[in-house]
Amino acid sequence: MRDCFEHMFNYRLNDRSSKPIILLTNKVEDNAWLFFTLRIHLQESDMSEFTLHTKDTAPEASKALLDNSQAAFGMIPNLHAVMAEAPTLLEGYQVLHKLAQETSFNAEELTVVWQAVNVEHACHYCVPAHTGIAKSMKVSDDLIEQLRNDETLSDAKLNTLKNTVLAVTRGRGNVDKSTLNAFYEAGYEHKQLLEIILILAQKVMSNYTNHLADTPVDEPFKKFDWKPAKG
Repeated sequence: MRDCFEHMFNYRLNDRSSKPIILLTNKVEDNAWLFFTLRIHLQESDMSEFTLHTKDTAPEASKALLDNSQAAFGMIPNLHAVMAEAPTLLEGYQVLHKLAQETSFNAEELTVVWQAVNVEHACHYCVPAHTGIAKSMKVSDDLIEQLRNDETLSDAKLNTLKNTVLAVTRGRGNVDKSTLNAFYEAGYEHKQLLEIILILAQKVMSNYTNHLADTPVDEPFKKFDWKPAKG
């Protein structure tokens, strides 16, 4: 009997166009198992998808934050819509995004740090989004494509920056002396090394959220669709 119920629930609940059928029997234990199984299946179904919040559906503490998103981007990015479920995450992300743009990095360098981490983390959402952002910042198409394709950058200083960002990311802050020496010899200082950590923290917030939520790419960035290069 239970095998029959389980097959029915798996079939019906995987078919989102249909509603589960509840069949009661004259056995109390079968009915109890039936409702328990239904509850678990429904919980799994309900928790598998993240909400893309609007101002109407967002928690009260996220409403003003979404106003900030709308003002900054002319829309509520889907990443922000997902983050709105946890107002502290959205607020933290917005603060770090603002601070990232206040670092000593110029537009090209900031793009290198952002995209080096995005590509390393294989973020399906952030690579297209930051492609669009880079273009709006007048970053050259050559640099944008080299970063998207995880290629050696033609500018030696920027390539050293990229290598250092990847070393910090992969080593969780443990970076060998040769990489650090190359970074300093390229003209960077302790300040820029610490600023990489700031931006990496921002990218962990966005990349990890997008992995968990499978955040859909925003319409303006779909033309910059990206997939990791095959090894």
